[in-house]
Amino acid sequence: MTRPPTAAQRRVIDAADPVTGRLRGTQAQLAALVRHGLAFRHPRPPHDHFLTPAGHRVREAAPGPPPGAPAAGAPATASAAAGDGVFAARVGGEEAAADGPARLREVHSAWQGLLELRRMTNPDGGTDRPCGWERAHLVRAAALAVEAAGHRPAGPGGRDGYRVRATPQPEAVAVHGPDDATLRACAATLEKAGWQVGEHTEPRTRARYLLASPRRT
Repeated sequence: MTRPPTAAQRRVIDAADPVTGRLRGTQAQLAALVRHGLAFRHPRPPHDHFLTPAGHRVREAAPGPPPGAPAAGAPATASAAAGDGVFAARVGGEEAAADGPARLREVHSAWQGLLELRRMTNPDGGTDRPCGWERAHLVRAAALAVEAAGHRPAGPGGRDGYRVRATPQPEAVAVHGPDDATLRACAATLEKAGWQVGEHTEPRTRARYLLASPRRT
């Protein structure tokens, strides 16, 4: 990408499905995004267009200021958990909206969308293991798998549910829980979702936690 996307292209990118990256736009807009490396056209029918990793980075970056607004000091946009209106799985510990049927529908829809993304982007069309988007968004992907299975995330500052956190390892997340039963249940969920999971002990606190990595085969 040699120059920023146009305003029209940016609107197409911003309107992409937050989980799958599926795009909707005119053929000219989609073709331009493909030329700039921000989208790709899936080789199998119906030949939909999806964001590339570069396209996802553009989508997640702070948008430019609106006309007439000062450009200096514009902060980066917060994640969906901070309330920008975009779906995000709960990683545990964040302020969250009330649970209810609407949230359950959102989570179910996001999980089904992720399975569809696996089908369309894994080389063999397999849905039994994580895809490239999940490898680029480890915490969000693992949290979605866990939340979609019905596990309860921890509340703000609490330890009453699961917490998914990044680790220094490039392809692993840590999953913490209040007890062994929660850890075992989360481990079973992640293994079923195509993750490799091992149980470890924190050297200083002796607390047990899971280390999970996306399975490749």
